[in-house]
Amino acid sequence: MKVDNWQWEGAEIEKKSGAGNKRIGLFGGTFNPIHLGHLRGAEEIREAFRLDEVIFIVASIPPHKGKEKVIEAKHRLKMVSLAISGNLHFSTSDIELSRSGNSYSIDTIRFFRERHPKSLFFILGRDAFVEIETWREFQKLFSLCHFIVMARPGSQKNNSSSFLPEALKPYFRYDSQEKGWIHLSEYRIYFKEISFLDISSTKVRELIEKRESVKYLVPAEVEAYIHKYGLYQKSP
Repeated sequence: MKVDNWQWEGAEIEKKSGAGNKRIGLFGGTFNPIHLGHLRGAEEIREAFRLDEVIFIVASIPPHKGKEKVIEAKHRLKMVSLAISGNLHFSTSDIELSRSGNSYSIDTIRFFRERHPKSLFFILGRDAFVEIETWREFQKLFSLCHFIVMARPGSQKNNSSSFLPEALKPYFRYDSQEKGWIHLSEYRIYFKEISFLDISSTKVRELIEKRESVKYLVPAEVEAYIHKYGLYQKSP
């Protein structure tokens, strides 16, 4: 009988961490603005890994965004709250907004690790993961929690060694039986293919600037909020 690999891996983690621990996913990002691709990806990850909760963490001043125009954090946080209001398994956190300066993932992970020391999963996209070497204290990140990298359909057909940046390979071993990377700390990196929705925050902002519709790209509540406050529109 064939056993689904993702369910099997999730069961193993649950067995090791104990049934009494909540399984928490941390999904950080600028969310400038949040769109349906974010929401669908988070839901598929939640279901595949049987997470009790996915916490959307809005970044205050993301150090990797360069010259991208990022609107005020209060607006981005409110839009996330509106977008997830119908999902009992989703919540928001303003932890990164309460800190001054840039938002660093390692500080956020350490904060939540104190509250959920075993069953913590950090969720990020493939594009962000390939730049992990530019993150603050990136070598230490993987000794604090599990990582789930969201990948596009078909991307896992490549050789497994291509998934891991060279700088990380000395700290990991590849388990061919489980088809996953295991850190020296025994935390793991999971690559999970999710449904590909060709939506990006950049595309949403560009459409708004051109006064074109973003209906069905963002939740209706978010669309209404953007129009109410005139967000992302070029000055006349």
